[in-house]
Amino acid sequence: MTTQVIVLNGGSSSGKSGIVRCLQDVLPDPWLAFGVDSFVEALPAKMQGSEEGITFAADGGVSVGAEFRALDAAWAEGIAAMARAGAGVIVDDVFLGGPHSRERWQKALAGLDVLWVGVRCDGAVAEGREIARGDRVRGMAASQAHVVHEGVRYDVEVDTTHTEALACAHTIAAHV
Repeated sequence: MTTQVIVLNGGSSSGKSGIVRCLQDVLPDPWLAFGVDSFVEALPAKMQGSEEGITFAADGGVSVGAEFRALDAAWAEGIAAMARAGAGVIVDDVFLGGPHSRERWQKALAGLDVLWVGVRCDGAVAEGREIARGDRVRGMAASQAHVVHEGVRYDVEVDTTHTEALACAHTIAAHV
């Protein structure tokens, strides 16, 4: 079977978005890319900072409520529908729920050939990227660097601490 979906999991500022852009360039066929950041931006403003939506704590912690989870499930099903319709899809996500987050995707992507990718990055390096970006709550990168990988199994792992996005993309593409 040919890979239909590539799911990248890594903490904030781990380099996933750069890898996704490089994957779109190095893979021979066109692949659509969808990231959790775009999903969060698509939420109604009233869900930002809401107990039922998503909140970002001053220390970088993230909490989501029931309405967020319901829309997130619909988003995942929509991505799965695109893959089932023949589009290659790359997902950039942050598994704050560890194995439960992967299970959520496994349910939505049932029957599809999925490549599960762990994107690791040293917390201090990710924190430096977070500061340079200037668009994240400080502390998010360091707090997520390890926790998003706890208990999660992957088909392939890359580490962006000292490896550029293009080299990571080539490693992943070799498994597609």
